[in-house]
Amino acid sequence: MRWVLRSKIHKATVTEANVNYIGSITIDEDLLERVGLWPGEKVLVVSNTSGARLETYVITGERGSGVICLNGAAAHLIKAGEEVIIMGFELTDEPLQPKVILVDRQNRFVRYLQSG
Repeated sequence: MRWVLRSKIHKATVTEANVNYIGSITIDEDLLERVGLWPGEKVLVVSNTSGARLETYVITGERGSGVICLNGAAAHLIKAGEEVIIMGFELTDEPLQPKVILVDRQNRFVRYLQSG
């Protein structure tokens, strides 16, 4: 069994960082559906801006809002305005073809990307 990339939102912009929330990352429901992430699923979040890396879990954000909000302690590591990559993984004994999307600065879907 291996952990392999299953879902990736590439070049998303953090719209908010809320240290007073209990924890997690809030992601626009449209983006969750495009890549197949579930509410409560563990994700790796990597900042292209600062280099910070963290694991947290997904909360569904308002559809069409473009929201990418780091909550709780994660908001100390990654701030509003930073560019991030959000990745979900799956434990499997078979290769997977991940769903990878590119978004614009407003976190709107641009296109699917080839993984590699």
